[in-house]
Amino acid sequence: MNKVKIAGRKVFPIGLGTWTMGDKADNFEQEVEAIRVALDHGVQVIDTAEMYGDGNAERLVAHAIKPYNREELFLISKVLPSNASKKQLPISLENSLKRLKTDYLDLYLLHWKGNIPIEETIEALEKVKSEGKIKSWGVSNLDVDDLEKIMKLPDGIKCASNQVRYNLGDRGIEFDLVPMMNKLEMPLIAYAPVARGDSLGTNLTKQKVLKEIAEKHHSDTFQILLAWCICNGQTIAIPQSSNTAHVIDNVKAAKIRLTQQDLEQLDSIYPKPSMKQPLALW
Repeated sequence: MNKVKIAGRKVFPIGLGTWTMGDKADNFEQEVEAIRVALDHGVQVIDTAEMYGDGNAERLVAHAIKPYNREELFLISKVLPSNASKKQLPISLENSLKRLKTDYLDLYLLHWKGNIPIEETIEALEKVKSEGKIKSWGVSNLDVDDLEKIMKLPDGIKCASNQVRYNLGDRGIEFDLVPMMNKLEMPLIAYAPVARGDSLGTNLTKQKVLKEIAEKHHSDTFQILLAWCICNGQTIAIPQSSNTAHVIDNVKAAKIRLTQQDLEQLDSIYPKPSMKQPLALW
């Protein structure tokens, strides 16, 4: 299993997303257990955001990580575009740090592009980075033209990552965004790597080829989808699950080595993009 280099660190390629987690009090203990099981099995990256449950996901994460060595974790949170100004970003960050009960974030992302000029957002990010409140910063849901603009700015090259939707059924970014990020040596953080339990309309779990490949590797379809997502060595997948058994299965997917034949078979049913496609969102 190859670790992925991000912001100067090497981390386990499968992390944990927390969208929709922390919203229901009845699920709190189960969700805490799921996060802790993930960490006990080697997961380092936990992804959250101020938007998730209006801070509830961050509060949940804080409770879950309390027994663990903070320095071994890689915490990501995201600032809303409307809060990404020089004045408001430091306030948003401070609130996230308080909810997470930590002194710093390993990575702080602009959640998506908004109306505040990216130059101002980067200036604000660089300031909180200089203060030690974040180790690195990046973006989310940004396409090639936005990244190109960032790279032309004085501190643009310090953008540590881009988090976008990516799975076998959503391969549009392979046409131009992934090659650009590879050239920049910028790792991809893939959300919805198993298409939200195959709920995004591409019918992944019904594919005979996927089932056959899963059987060959003594795994299930979702594990193959995760193994495919991270096989380039430059992607961190952040599936979200509150089910401890699913969490363990997700972690085990990092050990699966897909063969060239496997990859060619998957390409035959879900081919690489041959033209520019709109960025898949949410």
